[in-house]
Amino acid sequence: MHHQATLQFATSGRGTRSITQAVAGVVATSGVRTGLVHLFAQHTSCALVITENADSDVRRDLETVLARLAPDGDPAYRHDTEGPDDMAAHARTVISGESLTVPIGGGRLLLGTWQGLYLWEHRTQPQQRSVVVTILGE
Repeated sequence: MHHQATLQFATSGRGTRSITQAVAGVVATSGVRTGLVHLFAQHTSCALVITENADSDVRRDLETVLARLAPDGDPAYRHDTEGPDDMAAHARTVISGESLTVPIGGGRLLLGTWQGLYLWEHRTQPQQRSVVVTILGE
């Protein structure tokens, strides 16, 4: 059995947004009891991550780490067509990833106690994002 849906998310600019409940809803309506859900962001300047869902300081600290690895406006960047955060956002996506796979059991996401699914916006301005959710199983 398979099921596919595309979720739309509006971001408020750089930072994380929980998408766990939205993805869990797609899993619930799919009818799949055991299998996998694959998530894919259709963009090159945002990411999908599994991380701490209890302490928001973790997500803020992750933002600090990426700011050090891919700073906005670095004069070494050649690609800045859309502003000083343009190339930094692309680099941050390459580092953090645009897809995830999560197991499904008992008709629900098999995330750990402290895990949540997040859309991580790397652009500084609000964006509209699409995430394809593909579910395979029985």
